[in-house]
Amino acid sequence: MATQLDSHEPKAARRRFQLMRPRFRWLVWIGAIFFIANLVGVIASVVANSFATEWFDSWLPSGWTTEYYKMAWQDYQLADTLLVTLQVAVTVVVVSLVIGTPAAYVLARRDFPGKKIVMLSFLLPIMVPPITFGIPLATLLYNMQLGGTLTGVILANLVPAVPFVILVMTPFIEQIDPKIEAAARMSGARTWQIFTRILGPLVVPGLLAAALLVLVQTVALFELTFLVAGPGNDTLVVALYYSVFASGIRPSQAISAMAVIYMLTTLVILIVALRYVSPTQLVTQVGVRRDE
Repeated sequence: MATQLDSHEPKAARRRFQLMRPRFRWLVWIGAIFFIANLVGVIASVVANSFATEWFDSWLPSGWTTEYYKMAWQDYQLADTLLVTLQVAVTVVVVSLVIGTPAAYVLARRDFPGKKIVMLSFLLPIMVPPITFGIPLATLLYNMQLGGTLTGVILANLVPAVPFVILVMTPFIEQIDPKIEAAARMSGARTWQIFTRILGPLVVPGLLAAALLVLVQTVALFELTFLVAGPGNDTLVVALYYSVFASGIRPSQAISAMAVIYMLTTLVILIVALRYVSPTQLVTQVGVRRDE
């Protein structure tokens, strides 16, 4: 008798779950619509304010102008700021790939004592808030006469960037069959030939994915850059921060124009990066290698 009751309980639970599935589906849709509506509303209000001449107690501004974009471009020297942002982002991406890819290869192919501790140490700069280690890092860079310089900004951004590359590339390299390398060595290929002609083409999707993550992170990283940057070395996100604090001097429309420029810069980077890196293709390629 007890066994029959127990066998009926899972069926009853499944029926209750099937009856509640439409309710959960509606809750998910309502939550998603609410989130998207709020996000679109905030972005639309910032964009509208950046073009507004005046906007008080009305649904729409009383007039439209582009003068505040000219003001933001001139007052905040955005041409120099964008150039610095580009220099920092490109340098951090290249250096982090050069350092992180060989380290990821060692972690993927070699077993050694303390390997898990090493992997955990790479997670710390990503999991821990940047401000917690940013102040000691900034103190060290200033003691080394690198604070307030472009080199110091690049070094500070490399701290979370290199672990990102390692964590992305390590599982990607693990999916590549080591027998391919062994066959190449038996055929007389040297180490540099194996890396450039065999492993290189296979890890290109992983390199592009890691570069995309590092690029977006570097452009958006505020704490470390703010603590280390000096005059003439501010990235766009730091310049936006300074523009907010200057709101008592400059109109709010100029700050909104700065925010729109920052959003457009990030959006352009994402569009260009996704033109060459498709997340679905990466998943498919990793799955194919796993099946092989």
